[in-house]
Amino acid sequence: MALTALLIAGGCSKTPLPAAPDLVLTNARVYTLDWPDPGSDGSPDAAAPFADGWRPDAEAVAVRNGEILFVGSARDAEALAGAATEIIDLAGATLLPGLVDSHSHVYQLGLSLNRVSLYEVENESEAVARIVARAREVPPGEWIVGQGWDEGRWADHYPDKRLLSAAVPDHPVFMRSLHSFAGWANQAALEAAGITAATPVPEGGEMRLDENGEPNGLFLNRAVPLIEDAIPPPDEAQQRRILLAGLQQMADDGYVTVHDAGLNTEVMSLLAALESENALPIRVYAMLSVRDEALARAWIERGPDSDADSFLVTRSVKAFYDAALGSRGARLLEDYSDRPGHRGVSGANYGFNQALTRELMLAGFQVGIHAIGDAGNRETLDFIAGVITADPTQREARHRIEHAQVFHPDDMSRPAELGVVLSMQPPHAVEDKAWAEQRLGPERIKGAYAWRSLRQHGARLVFNADNPGSDHSIFYGLHAALTRRDKDREPPTGWYPGEALTIDEVVRACTRWPAYAGFREQHTGVVRVGAWADLTVMDVDPFVLSETAPGDILDGRILMTLVNGRVVADKR
Repeated sequence: MALTALLIAGGCSKTPLPAAPDLVLTNARVYTLDWPDPGSDGSPDAAAPFADGWRPDAEAVAVRNGEILFVGSARDAEALAGAATEIIDLAGATLLPGLVDSHSHVYQLGLSLNRVSLYEVENESEAVARIVARAREVPPGEWIVGQGWDEGRWADHYPDKRLLSAAVPDHPVFMRSLHSFAGWANQAALEAAGITAATPVPEGGEMRLDENGEPNGLFLNRAVPLIEDAIPPPDEAQQRRILLAGLQQMADDGYVTVHDAGLNTEVMSLLAALESENALPIRVYAMLSVRDEALARAWIERGPDSDADSFLVTRSVKAFYDAALGSRGARLLEDYSDRPGHRGVSGANYGFNQALTRELMLAGFQVGIHAIGDAGNRETLDFIAGVITADPTQREARHRIEHAQVFHPDDMSRPAELGVVLSMQPPHAVEDKAWAEQRLGPERIKGAYAWRSLRQHGARLVFNADNPGSDHSIFYGLHAALTRRDKDREPPTGWYPGEALTIDEVVRACTRWPAYAGFREQHTGVVRVGAWADLTVMDVDPFVLSETAPGDILDGRILMTLVNGRVVADKR
């Protein structure tokens, strides 16, 4: 692919020289993604920089006033520099269009940074031991919150309050699960929350009881907020610090934009205040929570944002149709293979406000609907199709399904037919492989986490990690999507490897394709003159490694993140 260049007239020409760039990033391996999408089978387009292997298609980028001024050779870029131009030698590092996390929960990420980490704990005893260690550091009576135990992997042996209450009797304890569809508490927390056997449980939720008919400390699906909402909230100054910590962590990890899925009134107020102060380190594409009805109705009156370039853009909403596969809450067309007679929860029984969601869509908002099971996805597509029938312009609204984990073969072509974007999580596939087939059986599993099959049916995909539910490291995500293997590089040949994607597809699913999903494809997701200078620099070349040593992608590091031409993270 030819390098883009600026040709500056010389000699006696009266053509004025262009203003010098503010910044030149040079000596880099630049992959611009400024070539057409690969085929549905993953084959690179003829214009891609691929001939017997991938190669970068530029060496340098020059930036002025937040936009890309030049893309091309190092010599030509450096020739543009003026006395005030900053030149950064990237010493052979790889530069990509800025990463976009297309389904994130940044405030929860900020909270998790100070919570007891339960990620990858193997059993109840190990989790309790971590809580005991934290209890030694905080005064009696103060809440202790943990996060990250895997409700899917533990579903056949869920913990209860007994061991936790005995080990930590003097602190209320709440432990949020990996994907937030389960919560685990001790007796002190139940008492602090005023929860008894008589406490009403929301539809679509379950509060487990012990042999005496009392709450046993385990809450599932829509019952989790019964205990979680009892945790004393931080004050406004603390909330601001929590949110900024989450945003900066995303910047440190290479992300220039997050699509924040399910924002409530409090966090939206914090984001608006930060935007007014020019204090947002990265861009936020806000997805309002339909469950916060007052917020949703206020925005119906106001209408969606029409611009794309503000650091906070609000034109999308998030709704839930069903729950999670791991906790057996995802809605299936047939019984769970490991629980006959049970098909999960969905729709009105899970708090899906169909009327309000439809009203928001018709008011101009894009909707992202959480749907995981094959019935959940089918019925969500039916709902969107019904809105399109009433208003055909809705086909262009880029509505989304969040997760889209399990599809019946008959429904594979419907997302493309309806113009629906599928927002999916490669880490979930390699984390869920330990139990997913038990839930679905050997036939239905073929339609689960089925990225290649959906691409072949024309679906638009975007990739993310639903953080903090899974590790949002881009290197983990790339590796999972390319190899269908976990962090231990297991299984050796990949889990249902036919559903893996190519590096061109996977990088696009984290850059160009979410730019489209956020109505920003004219501004970002590509390294091109005139595009926003939102860029990510890393110390490995994932294009080359995808062919030679894909496992080594896991060892990559983010070196630098630029948003609007400004360095917001520098870890060189």
